[in-house]
Amino acid sequence: MDPQQWLEAATLAFNLIGMVVCLVGLTLAQKMARRWPGYILAGVGFLIAMLPVLSQLILMLRQ
Repeated sequence: MDPQQWLEAATLAFNLIGMVVCLVGLTLAQKMARRWPGYILAGVGFLIAMLPVLSQLILMLRQ
């Protein structure tokens, strides 16, 4: 299998993990006195969820 097929197969896992991390970060930001650590964690979760889409975009632009 080429990397593109591995990436398509892992897209669901990346999306689920990223969504969970993002929700945990937003929950922490809501409950803590300092909100910025939760917001950073939510941003990291969003980047995890977007990783397959961004890599597909980069691979498409390289061709």
